Amino acid sequence: MKHLTPTLRRILTLLALFGVSAAVWAAGADLGQSEKQATNWTAIGMFGAFVLFTLFITKWAAAKTKSASDFYTAGGGITGFQNGLAIAGDYMSAASFLGISAAVMASGFDGLIYSIGFLVGWPVITFLMAERLRNLGKFTFADVAAFRFEQTPIRIFAASGTLVVVAFYLIAQMVGAGQLIKLLFGLEYWIAVVIVGALMMMYVLFGGMTATTWVQIIKACLLLGGASFMALSVLWHFGFSPEAMFAGAVKIKTDLALKDGKTAEVAASLGQSIMGPGNFVKDPISAISFGMALMFGTAGLPHILMRFFTVPSAKEARKSVMWATGWIGYFYLLTFIIGFGAITFVLTNPQFLDAKGALLGGNNMAAVHLSNAVGGNVFLGFISAVAFATILAVVAGLTLSGASAVSHDLYATVIKKGKADSTSELRVSKITTIALGVVAVVLGIAFEKQNIAFMVSLAFAIAASANFPVLFMSVLWKDCTTKGAVIGGFLGLISSVALTVVSPSVWEVTLGNPKGSALFPYTSPALFSMTIGFLGIWFFSILDTSRRAKIDRAGFLAQQVRSETGIGASGASGH
Repeated sequence: MKHLTPTLRRILTLLALFGVSAAVWAAGADLGQSEKQATNWTAIGMFGAFVLFTLFITKWAAAKTKSASDFYTAGGGITGFQNGLAIAGDYMSAASFLGISAAVMASGFDGLIYSIGFLVGWPVITFLMAERLRNLGKFTFADVAAFRFEQTPIRIFAASGTLVVVAFYLIAQMVGAGQLIKLLFGLEYWIAVVIVGALMMMYVLFGGMTATTWVQIIKACLLLGGASFMALSVLWHFGFSPEAMFAGAVKIKTDLALKDGKTAEVAASLGQSIMGPGNFVKDPISAISFGMALMFGTAGLPHILMRFFTVPSAKEARKSVMWATGWIGYFYLLTFIIGFGAITFVLTNPQFLDAKGALLGGNNMAAVHLSNAVGGNVFLGFISAVAFATILAVVAGLTLSGASAVSHDLYATVIKKGKADSTSELRVSKITTIALGVVAVVLGIAFEKQNIAFMVSLAFAIAASANFPVLFMSVLWKDCTTKGAVIGGFLGLISSVALTVVSPSVWEVTLGNPKGSALFPYTSPALFSMTIGFLGIWFFSILDTSRRAKIDRAGFLAQQVRSETGIGASGASGH
């Protein structure tokens, strides 16, 4: 690692310099492309201070990161409360803050489908997974899935599943960051995305999990504080009456429809529609599928599962989930109020709209504009900086889980057969980080126009179809075999990705094919691909009569004892 570090530093310095010089070069070039706000120096100052502060944390963490265990799990020294805040920080991503508030602004009450779906997944993790994961695993969720199975095939599957989920989740974060910087700095979108990519690589390369955790904790506190202020400002405007806020939002939506030339009757029904279901997900199958993705996807997200290995015991793992659930629940309540606040404060203010009446910077920027409306320039700077830090921290966590999948699951376990030393494993991890950073930048540029909450829901659908069934069945079903888990897992993964690509959202919106040409009519594939995943695992496990299958089934009892008691686990819980 030592001989690589100077090289990596040079690469990163070049990237950063490229980003900054390109930014300076293009600052004036893009201003005519869409009606952007004048460069906001207050916001940029705060933004810069935040980035410097987090880089200082990274430097401090880098001094503590000596081994692979430090890099992936912060040496297991994080408490339950700290980990709960960090998980909440990881989960309250830009997609939640910017994407859900934008979905509520556009669709009203239906935006709640995200909040509720995202939240109900947590009890699944608490009661079924958290303790078992901590007792069975070491660095990644593949450690858990491969506990009693043949290592090579299950690790290859786990790494594939992790990398695909990470790629989709990264897209959402990169799009959010790109649009934010574009709006704030007046830069071209692609340059904004390159800058984010360069910063993200710095965090992960030098600080590992310690840096990522502390950046997430700080950012969670700032985001909760900022969102609380915004929500209270909105409610204060309406005399702390939610009823008055909803009535105001209905009136504005009605007026906007009248302005668009709708008849009074149609306008009234459009205004009222934001208070009922059906605006967002049109058909029941999509709604069920969507709900399943959000609920079960949580338990299959590699960067969340990784967090359970940063605590010293199973007891702390349980505690961290309880704390995380509380913070996340509170935050989603705030995003709902912020979404309705955006209807009443932003949609009526010409300062935030372009010549066509669309939101400056796209719909994803609703919460950022609202911060300007309720707290002026300084608060806009604060929220922009926090939203950006949120993106960076989440992206760092994602990149870390992707890097660990390649270095720990593929390189150390499959290629080196468990004989890799910590230094070479770390080196592979750092090379993977750079590769993932480049992929994230390219995909971020390709998916510029997508709602970021929606992009995250696709990542959840893939996690629910590939990772969750394998985790669930390997830990809780005694007849599950290596063959069943690998084939079923790959079937879930391939079907979820394939159905996502041929769904209207990607086939028509991103790839630009004509409307109505999508081969799969529903917005979320989870209902179908999850079923395929579970059935595949069950079917191929039942049929499996090989010698390996007998070993797999015989190992269940030992796995069950360890998962429930922690006997033999590193830092086992004292029950």
